[in-house]
Amino acid sequence: MRAPFGRLTENLGHEIKYENRISTSEATGCAGAERGVRGHRSIRQRRSGRVPEYQQVKQPPLIEALKNPAVYDHPVEKVEWVETHISWVFLTGAYAYKIKKPVNLGFVDFSTLEKRHICCQEELRLNRRLAPSIYLGLIKITGKEHHPEFNGNGPILEYAVKMTQFDRNQELDRVLERGLLKPEALDVLAKELAAFHQGAEIAGPESFFGTPEGLAQPMRDNFTRIHEMVRDAKELEQIERLRSWTESKLAARRDDFISRRKSGFIRECHGDLHLANMVLIDGRVVVFDCLEFNENLRFIDVMSDLAFLLMDLDDRGHPELARRFLNTYLEASGDYAGLKVLRTYQVYRAMVRAKVASIRLSQQALDSGEEKHLWEEHRSYIDLAEKYTRPDPVSLVITHGPSGAGKTTLTQGLIEKLDAVRIRSDVERKRLAGLSPLAKTTGEVGAGIYAPDLTRRLYDQLAIFAYDLLKAGYPVLVDATFLRRASRQIFHHLARHLRVPFVILNIHASPKILRERVVLRNKKGLDASEAGVTVLEQQLATAEPLSPEESFHAVEIDADSPFDLPGVMADLNRLINKRP
Repeated sequence: MRAPFGRLTENLGHEIKYENRISTSEATGCAGAERGVRGHRSIRQRRSGRVPEYQQVKQPPLIEALKNPAVYDHPVEKVEWVETHISWVFLTGAYAYKIKKPVNLGFVDFSTLEKRHICCQEELRLNRRLAPSIYLGLIKITGKEHHPEFNGNGPILEYAVKMTQFDRNQELDRVLERGLLKPEALDVLAKELAAFHQGAEIAGPESFFGTPEGLAQPMRDNFTRIHEMVRDAKELEQIERLRSWTESKLAARRDDFISRRKSGFIRECHGDLHLANMVLIDGRVVVFDCLEFNENLRFIDVMSDLAFLLMDLDDRGHPELARRFLNTYLEASGDYAGLKVLRTYQVYRAMVRAKVASIRLSQQALDSGEEKHLWEEHRSYIDLAEKYTRPDPVSLVITHGPSGAGKTTLTQGLIEKLDAVRIRSDVERKRLAGLSPLAKTTGEVGAGIYAPDLTRRLYDQLAIFAYDLLKAGYPVLVDATFLRRASRQIFHHLARHLRVPFVILNIHASPKILRERVVLRNKKGLDASEAGVTVLEQQLATAEPLSPEESFHAVEIDADSPFDLPGVMADLNRLINKRP
C-alpha cells in the first residue's frame, strides 16, 4: 500500500494568525491554510494525527459515506481517512481527495460552499504551476449525502481537489536523510525554479508587496515574538545582534530592495519552498504545497523564495548542496544582483523557523523530550541566522586556460567546497547574445558570439558582476579562458582596489588532450561552450602566458590527468590567506 499523501499538519491555529498578521478581510481570499500551518510548523517535524477540540467539526453524513470504497469512480480496495483542522483527506491508493471543512477560523474562511469552491480552484491554479502531475482537477460531489456521486447530475454537495497519491518516503527531506538525494536532481530543479520565477506573475506597481516597509514588518515581528520567549541573557544578546544586523541591512540595502521591486523581481512565488514540500516522482523533483492562504507571503522577491530552500539545506547539514543549487540557479537566471539581498532573506527565513519553534514551546503541552528538542531546534536556527551575518572573507579567483582544459569541471568541484559564486563566461556570452546556454551557433573564430566586440562586452560584464558580488560579501570564481593579459589585469586591478586576495588557476594540458576534449564536448552538445578545434587552435596560437608577477598569484594545475581537488584546494587556500 502507498504511504499517506503529503505531510500532515499539526495545529498552530491562532499562532499562525499572529505570525502572519492576517486580517479577517484577507481570510476571505483563498485559503490553503492547511499549507500555511504546514509551512510554518517545524519542517523537521513528523506528522501528528491530533486535531484540537476547539477546531473539530462534526462530520456530516457525506464524510462518512466517502469512507466507502464503492463510491469512487475507479477501483479502490481501502480508503484511509485523515482529518486535519481544516480538511478531510481521503486516500484511495492511486488518488487522494481533499475536502475543505466548513469552518471560519479568522485567518481562513471556508464557511460557504462557494468559498470552498473558489479556494479549491485557487489551490489548483497555484500548485499546477509546479506540480501539474499531482494536482489533477476539481471534483464536484453530487447525488445524496449518504450515496454521493463524482461529477454526477443534480445539486453539488461539495467540492474536492483530486490529487495523485505519492509515496511519502520519496519526499526530499526523507530522501536526503537516507543519503539518496542525487545532486543532479537538484540541478534540474534549480533550472526549473529559475524558469518558474521568470514566468511568474509580477506584483503590480500599486501593491504593497516587496516595498521596504512591507519587508521590514515581518522581520521585526520575528524578533519581537522571540524576545518575549527568551530568558537566557546570552541568547538575548544574540537576538539583539541579529536585530541590529537586520535593521542595518534594511537601511543599507533599501535602494536595492526598491530596485528589485521596480525591476520586476517581486513575483507570485511558491512561498513555502523547503524539502518537505518536494517529492521524487520517477526520478524528478516535483514541488507541491504552494503557500496559498496569504498573498503577502507569496508575492515576494524571488530571492526570498530561494532563500528558504538554501536555508533548509544548510540547516540539514548540507551546505555543499546549497552552494551547488545557488550557483546552478544563478547560472540559469542570471540574477546575480539578487545576491545583494539574499543573506538578508536567509536570516529572515531562519528567524521565522526559530520563532515557530518558540511558538510551539509556548502553546503546547510538551513532555520533557519534546521541549528539549524544540529548544535545540530554536537555538540552531538562531545560530544559523547569525552564521549568515558572518560570512567568510571574500576573494577573487579566475581561471586561465584554453578550451578543453577542464575549467568548468574543476570550478564545479571548488564551488561545492568554497562558499563562492561562479560566473561562467560561456553562459554569459550566450546571455549577452540573447541565447539560452545550450543554443547552437556557428561557433566561428572572430564572428558571431565570438566576435571581438562581444568578447570585450563579455569581459566588461564579468568584471561588473565580480565587483558587485565582492561588494555584497561573496567570494567570486570567474570561469573564463583569460588568454589575454589585459583581461587578467582588469580583474587583478579590481582585487587590488577592493583589497581582496587574487588567485589565478593556471590550467594546462597537452594539445592532443585538448583537441580530444573539445571534439567530444561538442559531439555531446550538453555544454554552453561551442569552441571547437578551430577556435582551440586559434587560442593556442595567440594565448599570452602569465607574466612573472601573475605567476606569483597562480596555482599550477595539470589537466592531462584527473584533477587533484584536495591538492588544488590546499594551494588555493594558501594563496587566499596571503595578503592581496
